[in-house]
Amino acid sequence: MTEEALLASVDPAGPAPEDGELRQYYFIRKMQEFTQNRERVLGRKMTACVVTFGCQMNARDSEKLSGILSLCGFAMQDKEDVDFVIYNTCTVRDNADQHLYGRLGQYHHLIREDRSRKAAICGCMMQEKTAVEKIRQSYSFVSLIFGTYNLYCFPEYLYRIYHGEKHVIELWDRSDTIAEDMPVRRKFPWKSGINIMFGCDNFCSYCIVPYVRGREKSRDPEDILREVERLAADGVVEVMLLGQNVNSYGKNLDTPVSFAQLLDAVCKVPSIRRVRFMTPHPKDFSEDLIEVIRRNPNAARHIHLPLQSGSDRILRAMNRHYTKEQFLALARHIREEIPDAALTTDIIVGFPGETAADVDETIDVVRKVSFDNAYTFIYSMRSGTPAARMEQVPEEEKKRNFERLLQTVQETARKQTLLLQGKTYPALIEEENDQVKGFVTGRLSNNMIVHMPGDASLIGKFCMVRLDDCRGFYYFGSNLGLA
Repeated sequence: MTEEALLASVDPAGPAPEDGELRQYYFIRKMQEFTQNRERVLGRKMTACVVTFGCQMNARDSEKLSGILSLCGFAMQDKEDVDFVIYNTCTVRDNADQHLYGRLGQYHHLIREDRSRKAAICGCMMQEKTAVEKIRQSYSFVSLIFGTYNLYCFPEYLYRIYHGEKHVIELWDRSDTIAEDMPVRRKFPWKSGINIMFGCDNFCSYCIVPYVRGREKSRDPEDILREVERLAADGVVEVMLLGQNVNSYGKNLDTPVSFAQLLDAVCKVPSIRRVRFMTPHPKDFSEDLIEVIRRNPNAARHIHLPLQSGSDRILRAMNRHYTKEQFLALARHIREEIPDAALTTDIIVGFPGETAADVDETIDVVRKVSFDNAYTFIYSMRSGTPAARMEQVPEEEKKRNFERLLQTVQETARKQTLLLQGKTYPALIEEENDQVKGFVTGRLSNNMIVHMPGDASLIGKFCMVRLDDCRGFYYFGSNLGLA
């Protein structure tokens, strides 16, 4: 059913339905009445802001939060000087926690000026009991807290805090519900993320995700394809299939479907000109998946393959289930089968017990694979994970090894970028360039950024661009017209 049909099917004067989806649309109707009344009092629409920390899945969840708030009658803003703000949190690294606390402190000043303002927090960090307790003790002005399993209940929680409840804290340990039919307010009209699965069963020893996102649950492929078709009909030309480990997609369905099969089907949806995915795991990156990417020109030539470490000893401690040589063999095979694909990776430095020799092994992998880019992180201890109980590496040692690795990553990435000089590719134009007047910024299939002459009328369209001037990790190019 459409949003309009769902809203029309509920009676706001009657009792709330028991059904999950209809129940939430009932509370959206109730909130519409509330915001309309407030608008008459204020002389303006109520305003709201969604602040996102973390991964692409969090960004997609924030589009749902924005969609719900918009349908409830809030005017969405980019800045936090609003009537209602919700922080969608990440807990993979400690710096995300600290950013949240800083933002909460700033918003508290706004609440002191206007007591009608309200703050909410949701997402991965709220599945950690210690974090929730800190919020309750130190940031008691926060009206609403909920986690990752019950985001679809947001309309009901919103209604409760605006109808008499000072604090609403709803934290679930698990849920089998996959509610993807809630309102969505996309950030970009021409591209969209699509959740294909939730949770993770890998339990890497450093990672908190399986504990805060739960075990793997896959959406039915028919539902995913219907969503892709709706997006295509709405003008979307690029989609990104999202999951903590997309390679595991479909294993827990009543009729198992592989990720390769799903990707192949999505690539065949008319009008979808580019299909990305994030994130695969090296241990189960299948031959079928490589073949699907190879034969579908609209499958993005960008494969993000998280390495984390090049040391077999550290990989075992991380519970990654592959060796250095297995990773190298996979990378070589991908380069052979899909020569125009860019390979990027994630690397952690300073994992418990890591030595300079272990980092040398990682640097060796970086040089042999020649990653097109790498996202390098200093290990951040997460309470509740096995790695938190291991012997930690001194901070100074982490920093020294991080700098060594970063230098190698930058060297290899520059060399890979230079290989594209003078070549011509289609680029999806994403925005006007705010640094160079008369230029726009686009993204190639391999995820490379390129700046070229153009104006706002090109945003959301594909242009052919010749890569003329390499600037390290991006290009300036010549716009050769629409692709």
